[in-house]
Amino acid sequence: MQISSFDIEEKFIRGGGAGGQKINKTSSCVWIKHLPTGITVKCQLYREREKNRAAAYKLLVAKIEQVVAWRESKKAKEVYKIRRQKQKRSKRAKEKMLEAKRRRAEVKRGRGEIVDSR
Repeated sequence: MQISSFDIEEKFIRGGGAGGQKINKTSSCVWIKHLPTGITVKCQLYREREKNRAAAYKLLVAKIEQVVAWRESKKAKEVYKIRRQKQKRSKRAKEKMLEAKRRRAEVKRGRGEIVDSR
């Protein structure tokens, strides 16, 4: 996928977390937004702004590809499968399942007791 530089908004902001005064004074954290999709990425892995910028772009491309090709994605298929499994059964499917269980219970009840012939 080709990403145009006109489609990207980029800011350099101050980072947060551990690091003392240095982290509070420098703007090494990179914030990138892809305007057509609205995906935002914030990266503060390294001390250097350029390393953070490169890492942010890699992360942005990965996120965009995930959104664009989510149906073919292995992860998306796993998420869809789990969501489908947890989904509530329809009323018709539930009735059908319960009817099958009742029939099976009748078969089991009709077997009778096992008698030991020793």
